[in-house]
Amino acid sequence: MDTEAEGDVELLLDTEMLQLPDVSPFVLKSNPYVVEELFSQWLSLPETGRLVNSLIADAKSGASLNVGGHSTVNSLPSMFPGGSTPPLSPRSASGSPRTVKQRVSPSSLGSPLKLVSEPTTEAIPQFYFTSGRPPLNAMTEDFLSKVNQFFLSRLDGVQIKDFKFVTKVICKLPSFLSAALFRKIDINCNGKVSREQVIDYWITSNMLTRDLATQVYTILKEPERNYLVQDDFKPVLQELLATHPGLEFLQSTPEFQERYAETVIYRIFYYINRSGNSRITLRELKRGNLIAAMQHVDEEEDINKVLKYFSYEHFYVIYCKFWELDNDHDFLIDKENIIKYGNHALTFRIVDRIFSQVPRKFTSNIEEKMGYEDFVYFILAEEDKSSEPSLEYWFKCIDLDGNGVLTRNELKFFFEEQLHRMECMTQEPVLFEDILCQIFDMIGPENEECISLRDIKGCKLAGNVFNILFNLNKFVAFESRDPFLIRQEHEDPTLTEWDRFAHREYIRLSMEEDVENASNASGDVWDDPHEAPF
Repeated sequence: MDTEAEGDVELLLDTEMLQLPDVSPFVLKSNPYVVEELFSQWLSLPETGRLVNSLIADAKSGASLNVGGHSTVNSLPSMFPGGSTPPLSPRSASGSPRTVKQRVSPSSLGSPLKLVSEPTTEAIPQFYFTSGRPPLNAMTEDFLSKVNQFFLSRLDGVQIKDFKFVTKVICKLPSFLSAALFRKIDINCNGKVSREQVIDYWITSNMLTRDLATQVYTILKEPERNYLVQDDFKPVLQELLATHPGLEFLQSTPEFQERYAETVIYRIFYYINRSGNSRITLRELKRGNLIAAMQHVDEEEDINKVLKYFSYEHFYVIYCKFWELDNDHDFLIDKENIIKYGNHALTFRIVDRIFSQVPRKFTSNIEEKMGYEDFVYFILAEEDKSSEPSLEYWFKCIDLDGNGVLTRNELKFFFEEQLHRMECMTQEPVLFEDILCQIFDMIGPENEECISLRDIKGCKLAGNVFNILFNLNKFVAFESRDPFLIRQEHEDPTLTEWDRFAHREYIRLSMEEDVENASNASGDVWDDPHEAPF
């Protein structure tokens, strides 16, 4: 019977019809050899033989066949004895192919290699805003509350003299920016600004979320420019002179008010305008310390405690030093005047380089003449050789061929005059070879043949190198290691070379003025015809 019946059944056999609940159909389909072995073993079972014979008889008699396994009577025999089924491994809640049967077509997968879930679309929040990030609701509400409270009793608007509260308390700017901010808001020059105008400028222009440097920059600059020029700072200095308690004494001398304002502006551009083009960009303003100095001077009543830019004592020293050199008081000085600076400290060769305008082009527009602005740059560079602007200034002077490096011959050219001056002053001369070794040891350049500006800026003693080359007085002081100067540096290391110099010079100048005033007073008594000198 049996071989022929088995062949007929095998031709119609489907792996799923084996109904083996303990074996995955996927395993059976992927392993034909296993299927054949299981089928052979299944046929060898006595129950299988009886079932096959019964099915054949039913087929011959025309009875309906039941091979789907739904009949409880004619169920197919199992390969595993009852109770001997091995335990299943833990599965996830998604189920297994045995419990969830789903045919997946290649088109539904999207890729013939693997099944990948469709990526979920996630909205990326906006991170760039043309006019800056909009303010938070709480920030806007706080600003509006302060503005509404201030204008509650000023429905007609406020004038410039009453606007300082808005500038300092509401907008949180230095108070001496009040006039500049007022004019920025009062675009029609009505002399008054309303609540709506303040809100429109500060919120609609998105000033509320900008940092302080950007706010100051936006207020001071002209709308059509993307940089600040010297004239942009003049209204700020005028208001500072009119309102700061530490500058009240200057109100009776307008000419010195003007000179003070000019000096502050020149100092700002010397340190902040690193490109040297007389245009301060927002990047330069943020990198500098001007904003911090503005905040300091707004809180400090003693103007001389604000050493950065605004100190009146510093202005006094600069102006008096210039006045001492300007013999004819035409507000211009020449080479002969500069040679006298610092008790003839500088060499002729370095003065020639200064007046060749290599380190900086003069603004005087008069040949061989240095104006007051040019002198401010010169004295700041000379008296504070620890600052980057000073190092760049003197590096350009020494770099004779302008190739960006200082060579042995260039150093020798400037030291030759120093050596001659030392011999004239009966000081022990120092050989250039020894000086050259000392300079290279101090700088430690990357290239042993020359010194770059990067080498100079990376050395804390670079200022002394320039003094060795062209300032005899400071060179001698460095060689002798003046204990007074060393003690000064240790007492307050936060002070710069310029701060210490300005302090010493102010004391000297003020003492000279006291002596002169005393002499004039005694002269007045002497000249009085009604009183005898003795």
